[in-house]
Amino acid sequence: MVGSWEGPLVLGRDNMNLAFTFSMKEGNYSAALISGGMGIYGMPADTVRLEGLNVIIRIPRLDMEFTGTLRLDETGENIIRIDGDWFQYSEMVPVVLLPVDEPTF
Repeated sequence: MVGSWEGPLVLGRDNMNLAFTFSMKEGNYSAALISGGMGIYGMPADTVRLEGLNVIIRIPRLDMEFTGTLRLDETGENIIRIDGDWFQYSEMVPVVLLPVDEPTF
């Protein structure tokens, strides 16, 4: 899961891309949110939890939570996408994140 994961986010009439960049330090994951449409370039998540194939990311100052499921390839060894839901201000939006070398915005 370490690296950048990007996908489209549609909030109302606004369509923008978002990305999470994950890193690991001392066995714990951290994540930073990037979204040019929201004017966010590297906001750290307060909570990043991985439980089995499920990931939870929380950024309370944005009233935001992302919950997702890691989808693996046929071998079961490589993550090919993260299917999830973006929760913000009592709204839920489905989001699919794909691996990228670097966010494209």
